[in-house]
Amino acid sequence: MVSYRLHIKPPEGSSFVYDGPNSPVVLGRAPTSDLVVADQFLSRHHVRVAPHANGLVIEDLQSRNGTFVNGHRINGAATVKHGDMIQISETVIRVDTNLFDISDDGAPITNENMIIKPASDLVRTQEFKTSEAWRSDHVLRGYVERLELLNEIHEALGQSMSLSSLLQLILDRVFHLLQPQQAVIFLKDADGSYSKAAKRTQQGLPDDVPLSQSLITEVAEKGMAALVFDLATDKRFSASESIQTAGIRSLMASPLQDDLGSLGFIVLSSKVVKRQFTEQDMALLASLASVAALKIRNAALSEEAAIRRALEQELSLARTIQVMLIPDQLPDLKGYDIVAHNAPSRAVSGDYYEAVTRKNGEECVFMVADVSGKGVAASLLTASLEALSASPIEDGLSPYQICEKLSRLLIKRTSADRYATMFLMTLSRDSGVLTFANAGHNPALLIRADGRVEPLERTGLPIGLLPIHTYTEVQKQLELGDFVLIYTDGLTEARNVHGDEFEMEKLIDVCVQHRAEEAADIGDAIEAALQDFVGDTPFDDDRTYIIIKRDPVPPVP
Repeated sequence: MVSYRLHIKPPEGSSFVYDGPNSPVVLGRAPTSDLVVADQFLSRHHVRVAPHANGLVIEDLQSRNGTFVNGHRINGAATVKHGDMIQISETVIRVDTNLFDISDDGAPITNENMIIKPASDLVRTQEFKTSEAWRSDHVLRGYVERLELLNEIHEALGQSMSLSSLLQLILDRVFHLLQPQQAVIFLKDADGSYSKAAKRTQQGLPDDVPLSQSLITEVAEKGMAALVFDLATDKRFSASESIQTAGIRSLMASPLQDDLGSLGFIVLSSKVVKRQFTEQDMALLASLASVAALKIRNAALSEEAAIRRALEQELSLARTIQVMLIPDQLPDLKGYDIVAHNAPSRAVSGDYYEAVTRKNGEECVFMVADVSGKGVAASLLTASLEALSASPIEDGLSPYQICEKLSRLLIKRTSADRYATMFLMTLSRDSGVLTFANAGHNPALLIRADGRVEPLERTGLPIGLLPIHTYTEVQKQLELGDFVLIYTDGLTEARNVHGDEFEMEKLIDVCVQHRAEEAADIGDAIEAALQDFVGDTPFDDDRTYIIIKRDPVPPVP
């Protein structure tokens, strides 16, 4: 039996729904978790979720990046309720506890108190088949009212209106003709769940419409219209205190569907002393829903297209601004060959690099950063890093000092789930001494002219992860013919059609094989090897690198 439902949106891939049992489950990235989520920044066992009388209890299992409920970080356990939003690393979870399943197999319970019929059949059978029907003034008036309603909805199809306006029009006509005490329109979300898109409620009724999950399945997914004559005698709803208090007795629902599938459904409820719905009402609602579905589809598509155009314009502007932040030319450092590359996997990138000289050209600073997340939010964080790093670099701070200052500044300006890995290095032009600090970043590769490889490992945590953190730095000697490759994980974690990663070993092999070539040729060789490995599989992460090679022959004074 389903106890609760979690609507889960991971940082990559499609959203999905998890129906939780009546027992605790552990969520994390490790295969040993009860619920495994593909989020590289999750802890192996991040949180525990358990049903509770007052909702759900979520317990942070001393995760690395914390657990947030409605934007607030929790310590230990906290109770969450229907509609709450949980964020763990880059994964967002919406809690749904508004489930009323009775049968374990989810099958509908049809009896003398309930009628469930295909909505399409109800629409077809609404035509009068004998002239006897026209002799009844009551039936004739009802039929005329039905035609008036459908005609009004049809006229709305020719009007230009927003989706929200259309939904309100539908509710207006439903209240006028069927006289419910409550009407709610649910539309289907991208993750397959259903959420309220419009509602109208008379005073004194509860905000939540009474529904069982199996009834939703029958109406929304199977295209059935449903009518419950008396909720007080139906075991699906009789245990609901809010329903009993409000006196809701009669319920009616119909799907909103077209040839392309389910769009959602509409639900009406009423107090029996005011209005008890009939089979004729159910057929009328089915006809209305059938006509409205087409307009809802068109209105939704129109709004989506407008939003998409606006988003594309915003992304184009964001990319233009981001390109302006990336150095348009690299330092001309005598005795060194330098090349850099940035390829976003989306319109904007979460990677950033910097290469700038200081101390009258005697020293060059190189920085490669990879911020958490993707898309616009990540690009905004890269812009912040560029702005925040400019001053400490110009002031002549050493790599570890820059990392410490950047971390303090970033954590003051962003939420706890926003941070960046960074490799920061200074290079003395004359001596070839390089000094680096690695803030949780991939190890840069120092490739010696004789083929030896020295990974430049981490010397501290990612930037902005903790309020106070001390970084260290390491010095190396860049000899004639040696080069350094600083890169983001978009290179090593590029996947082929089988899901295999390129990995550091292949990157090292390419570097060693082409170590005697110029920096640009080494970069081309890396790109070619990556493309050959992934084939037609699109890159799902940004790819950025800087190559700094010391000339094999000392420059002429």
